[in-house]
Parts: sequence; C-alpha cells; structure tokens
Amino acid sequence: MRAMILAAGLGTRLQPLTHLKAKPALPVLGRPVIAWLLEFLRASGIKEVAINVHYRPESIKEAVQRYGPGDMKIEYFTEKRPLGTGGGIAAARHFLSRSDPAIIIAGDMLLDVNLQPLIEEHLRQEALCTLLLQDDAEKAKTFGSIGLDAHGRVKRIAQRLNLGDETERGVFVGLRLVSPKAFSALPGFSPDEAFEDLTDWFGPLITSGDTRIRGHRLPPTSLAWTPVGTPEEYLHANLSPSSPSYLSKEQLLFPGTQQVGEAHDVILGPGATVGQGALLERCVVWENETVPPNFAATGGVFAHGRFYSCTEDKNSKSYKENPRDE
Repeated sequence: MRAMILAAGLGTRLQPLTHLKAKPALPVLGRPVIAWLLEFLRASGIKEVAINVHYRPESIKEAVQRYGPGDMKIEYFTEKRPLGTGGGIAAARHFLSRSDPAIIIAGDMLLDVNLQPLIEEHLRQEALCTLLLQDDAEKAKTFGSIGLDAHGRVKRIAQRLNLGDETERGVFVGLRLVSPKAFSALPGFSPDEAFEDLTDWFGPLITSGDTRIRGHRLPPTSLAWTPVGTPEEYLHANLSPSSPSYLSKEQLLFPGTQQVGEAHDVILGPGATVGQGALLERCVVWENETVPPNFAATGGVFAHGRFYSCTEDKNSKSYKENPRDE
C-alpha cells in the first residue's frame, strides 16, 4: 500500500514561522511534523510515500532525511507553482494508482488512528474516496464539517455543497482513502492547473448522484488529531502533546530534546541553550538556538535568533485574509 503527504502549501496562516521553514518541517517536540506523519504511516504498514513540495522544499527534504524513518521509500513531486490538493494528487496519480486504496494525508497535523477498519470499510463499500472524520461538535465550530447521510455517503462539504438528507456530520481531519478508479473521474484540468479535491474533483461526482464518495466518522477516543496550521495550534501541539500509539513514551521527545521549566512548559530542541537569568513560559526553542541571558518571553517560539509570539492577533493582516473555513 502507498501513501502521499500533501506538503506543497505556502503555510500562510502559520506565518511568520513559515518564513523560516515550510510548515511540514516545523519541529514538534524536536521532531518535524512530516517525520511524525512518516512514523505514523510506517507503523500502519506503509513503506512507499509520495511527498509533493513547492515552498521551501529543501527544509522538507532535510526534515525527512534527518528525522524520518530510514527504511521508507520516498518519492518527491515538485510543483513549479501550487496545484492545490486536487492538482497535487493528480500529479502523483501514476504513483498512487498502483495502490488500492492509496492513503493521502495533509502535511500540517499529527495523527493517530487504526487505519485497518477504515481500509476494510472502504473496500467493502467499493468507494472511490473515503474521508476520515472526527465526531467533535466543538471543533466543528472552528474547522467546519462534512455532512453524511444514514449510509455514510457525503451529502455536504462545509457550506460549498449541500444536497440535503444529512443525518450526521464530522470534522474532516485531512486523511482520505482514494481508489485507483477515482483517477478516471478526474476533472479535465491541464497538468499544471490548480484545483481542490473535495470541491472540484469529488464535489461534481456527489452532485451528479455518485454514491461512492463516503465518510468514516470516529470519536476523539478512537482518532487523535492535532492540527498544526496556525501559530497557536503549533504551540499547543508542542505543549499539550498526545501519546501516539506508534511511539513509546521514551520516544515522544526526539533525542536531545528537553522539556524544562517549573511547569514543564518549555521545549528545548537538540543543542538549544538558555542564558543565565532568562525566564521562559510556554515557549519552544528550536534546535541549536541560544536564548540570551535575562531574556523573558511567554507564549511563543525562539528561532533564528529572535522570539516569535504565538498569541493570536485578530487585528493582524494574516488573520483577516486567512480565516478558517466555516
């Protein structure tokens, strides 16, 4: 079985941290996000993974080489310009269509779930695509939701498509299973044209009455999902980590990473040091950084020689221009 990690996005909502590295290369407990995802896929029995890259691709490739499992076959797909989720998947169709199904996941999250029941249901239903959803009404207020009918078929995608007959809903966590047959239903876009998979590829199929676009909904107790799409989410992922089933407690912190402070709320990457008299609270210090003596900061990241606050500013330009989908 093969998988793909979508890693070509610009990471606009995670600025200014993504001015330094691509979003999937940002460290969580010393291990880059994309390395967490590779560990998850490896534990799920997947050894061949495609990764699409565009923005700061060298930071992603370095993160995979230095921190990812060494026994996985990685194939990169470089996008000259962002192709969107659909365009990125379409560009890797020859790689993915040799797997039934292919696992495709977003590169801006941490995830832990047993894939086997999901795969079995996908094959049993002869689905073209199955979306993994989390049953969490509180998160739906922030991330929006996907609506399903009583048979698990997708009937609504956020506010962009709504066919009615919705009996349950869930938050899409960025993982989808795609059948090889789905690629024959790709829209007639040119190879370098950007489009989205949910709205531009699967949306028209749903509207036409195709019942093979499905959702698989799980409670938070069966699906651990930690989004890493904003500075606030990034800080939360570091300071309030879950314990994934695919790593031992001793492996949670990447070797050389420390969790320090009176409240254990400061993460020091490998080789990072803190000067005498410095006071940090709820902070992440990246690898090999040196925090100056008597420096004080709360709620942010120390990287590339300076401090970046991770406190949301609703008056900022990035907040206004890049709100979450409702």
